[in-house]
Amino acid sequence: MRLLERMRKEWFMVGIVLAIAGAKLEPSIGVNGGPLKPEITVSYIAVATIFFNSGLSLKTEELTSALVHIKLHLFIQIFTLAFFPTAIWLFLQLLSITPINEWLLKGLQTVGCMPPPVSSAVILTKAVGGNEAAAIFNSAFGSFLGIVITPLLLLLFLGSSSSVPFTSIFSQLFMTVVVPLIIGQIVRRYIKDWLERKKPPFGAVSSSVLLMIIYTTFCDTFSNPNIDLDKFSLVLILVIIFSIQLSFMLLTFIFSTRNNSGFTPADTVAIIFCSTHKSLTLGIPMLKIVFAGHEHLSLISVPLLIYHPAQILLGSVLVPTIKSWMVSRQKKPLQTMEPLANLNNPEKARLSIDFDH
Repeated sequence: MRLLERMRKEWFMVGIVLAIAGAKLEPSIGVNGGPLKPEITVSYIAVATIFFNSGLSLKTEELTSALVHIKLHLFIQIFTLAFFPTAIWLFLQLLSITPINEWLLKGLQTVGCMPPPVSSAVILTKAVGGNEAAAIFNSAFGSFLGIVITPLLLLLFLGSSSSVPFTSIFSQLFMTVVVPLIIGQIVRRYIKDWLERKKPPFGAVSSSVLLMIIYTTFCDTFSNPNIDLDKFSLVLILVIIFSIQLSFMLLTFIFSTRNNSGFTPADTVAIIFCSTHKSLTLGIPMLKIVFAGHEHLSLISVPLLIYHPAQILLGSVLVPTIKSWMVSRQKKPLQTMEPLANLNNPEKARLSIDFDH
């Protein structure tokens, strides 16, 4: 079983490399309007598949229990939509004295203001084996919340305001997230015994969808002419983005693993991904609306275009490491309980003592 799991991880890493290489060689295939039509296949079909898959694989009681984990939801939403943009704003006060293009720095601020994505955090949480139900709730709820809060944050930090088509964005999220999840739960109720007996490869389906998202995202990135700006600023922004992601992942890990945090290792996994990921699907349309007609819109969009594939790539690379940590942490309580269990079994306790001596 472990050998199969390791082989699956290795093939997934190979898949990531091939997806990025394919996007670099021929980005026109997976770009918006290209043969793959990612504006439909990814934005609608892939996202709906992810949440139908989650609805089918998740036990209803797990999803229900996740809804009442208020402390977890508050942590993720406050970190994503309050701490993240504020920390970026403070960091940019230092970067403003550097020669980095000022509109790229403003683009970094817009990244901080974005809501969480509806798919990547869920897929990565599922790949690790974390609290998938909590990831689903916070990704969906954060996206709905971001539709209202993100324009306000952009107004606060950048002084830009505009009317946002709430109805159309809400309806798209409802049809691609909520409806497939509910349908998956309904279907599960009728084929529950078959699912538990056959154990379909839900993880493989999610991984395949993630590879498709990685490919089309990098196609968009590589085909965007606005990425071709001065190399110094671009390299620095790339380094800064990876540094921000790693720093915030580490920060959420430290906060959520404190002794009095009240979070399980599975909760920590959901927190790490949901708190640090930002939505490109919602982000780019919002930027086009909020900064409509702005001469530097293309430069402002660059950091988000880089952040999105970077978060998927970094998260995918860290999946084995985070999974190993989570499994080891989940084993510790069981090992700690063994001596206590032996107290109820004098014969076992005596043998254990003899063995130790």
